[in-house]
Amino acid sequence: MARTTASCDIAVIGAGIAGASVAAELAPHAKVLLLEMEAQPGYHTTGRSAAIFAPSYGPAPVRALTRASRGFYLSPPPGFAEIPLFSPRRIMMIARQDQLSSLEALIAELGEASPVSRIGERELRAINPLVREGYATAGMLDENGQDIDVAALHQGYLRRLRAAGGAIMTRSEVTGLSRGGDGWSVITRNGAVVAALVVNAAGAWADRLGEMAGAGQIGLVPKRRTALTVAAPDGFDASPLPLTIDIDEGFYLKPDAGRLLLSPADETPSRPCDAQPDEMDVAVCIDRIETAFDLSVRRIESKWAGLRSFVPDKSPVAGFSTRAPGFFWLAGQGGYGIQTAPALSRFAAAAILGRPVPPDIADAGLDPSDLSPARLPEGA
Repeated sequence: MARTTASCDIAVIGAGIAGASVAAELAPHAKVLLLEMEAQPGYHTTGRSAAIFAPSYGPAPVRALTRASRGFYLSPPPGFAEIPLFSPRRIMMIARQDQLSSLEALIAELGEASPVSRIGERELRAINPLVREGYATAGMLDENGQDIDVAALHQGYLRRLRAAGGAIMTRSEVTGLSRGGDGWSVITRNGAVVAALVVNAAGAWADRLGEMAGAGQIGLVPKRRTALTVAAPDGFDASPLPLTIDIDEGFYLKPDAGRLLLSPADETPSRPCDAQPDEMDVAVCIDRIETAFDLSVRRIESKWAGLRSFVPDKSPVAGFSTRAPGFFWLAGQGGYGIQTAPALSRFAAAAILGRPVPPDIADAGLDPSDLSPARLPEGA
């Protein structure tokens, strides 16, 4: 039997942005312990994010959470970060002639909630001169995008957690979960933790934890996404370029510290793991980018991959299990976890503490049932 090393009111499993943010929100109200299997928080998906705030990106619940997160990014709590969390970055989605129906459908779906403008080929090529002449017929421009300083955001939440009395245990992979009269026994590589409640913020590993806890699965599918950086063309200042995305998400291109960050926007199903780039995905990326942009990739400066985990409707899951009392799901953020973290963490903390949905999140148009585990197989 594992020795008991700690006890707490709430054990949060996973110290990426989801776990760190909800733990920080909970810590002023309860004794919180944040558990991380790696040597440092944010090693997996959080540390490999494209770091963009895109109000027009994602399904409706994601867009509502994104809108509700803007205020935090613009004015974080005093002392949260020494530098601004935001820096402006326009977002442009481009469409070939055969993709115009996708463009029109997205603009119509967004409506007035996320103001965007439709632009023609001449304007989109003026905004991003790298777009190859004759490639894109039209585009959608979102002036409200921002680059996010992910490291500052993540570290800000971890500092806030510690300042409120919360603790972090790294190198503490969870190997067992059981519920008894005193609550949950969480077995880790460093011993057992006793907790009244468990928050499952384990990213790609969340369904494994659900099975351990007797909560079943929510149908989570980790999907690998590849990214690489290359030099900008000689003498070309890439810094003003927008994040430029294929309307059907076949690729994207983004300025990154004087270089260009490229991705084929792949979504290859994967087991939970330390994802590595596949050479075929890298080759596909280069082919798509060179087709759409006046750009010749001669050398790859760096490449990596990360896992983005989705449930079937691609909206996050935030709510208590219907099968395992005291077990809270906070998973399935996909590629939207960074931009939605401020609102989603407050929503989740309110639910865990038995409080109403924060008014500003409700006013942003979020329907709590859209995040409930009851909509998924776990609740069947």
